[in-house]
Order: sequence, then structure tokens, then C-alpha cells
Amino acid sequence: MTVRSTDINGANHLSNDAMISMISEARARFLFDHGIRETSDSGTGIIVTDLATMYRAESHARDQLLFEVGVMDFNRYGGDIIFRISRPADATLIALAKSGFVFFDYGQGKVVPMAAEFSAKFPEVNWL
Repeated sequence: MTVRSTDINGANHLSNDAMISMISEARARFLFDHGIRETSDSGTGIIVTDLATMYRAESHARDQLLFEVGVMDFNRYGGDIIFRISRPADATLIALAKSGFVFFDYGQGKVVPMAAEFSAKFPEVNWL
């Protein structure tokens, strides 16, 4: 993804809120690429429970950022989506992030077990 001029803060680097938006977009693209809809027709969806980001370097307007995305630490209800964000032009690591998620039934208003179809797409993931 390209860092836009509107993503820059007063200190002249990528702002925290813009990074969160980019991480959300990377998550959505990752799920889409794996054939996963964030909300199913039955009303069950994936919701983010937490986000931790560790910044390692600044990024500036027009930088091209590479988002490497994966999953780990599955449990009965969800797991973590992990991100490695770098600037390939000079091999700089910009940030590492982890986003927790659970499956949620919006009709019932409660957390539900992970769909078997979801976990089957990632057979190499370790379960807690």
C-alpha cells in the first residue's frame, strides 16, 4: 500500500490512526484472498478484540509498504492475525502488529466457536 499525504501527522511521518486503517485494509485483503467473508449470510462474523503495534521505523508520504499477513494461536473462538510491515525499497522494517479476533453471532449477540471452514483453510496453525 502507498502512504498518502493525508496519512502524515504533524511530525511528518505516518500517523498511528492511518497505520491502524492500513492494518485493517491488510486484514480485509488477507481474508478476501483466502475466500473468507468478514460476515456470513447467517449473521456470524469476525470481530477484532485487540490490536498491538510495535513501531520500528518511520514511514513517509509516497512510501510503498509491504504488508505480510498470517494467522496464529487459534483457540476455540478465534485467534490472532499478525502483520509484518516493511518498506521494500530499502528493506526497512516499519512495524510489527498483532490483531486478536473472535467469531461473533450478531443475531444472538454473543461469541461463538470458530467455524470449521475457517480453521480448515489454515491447517498449519497451532491451537492453544
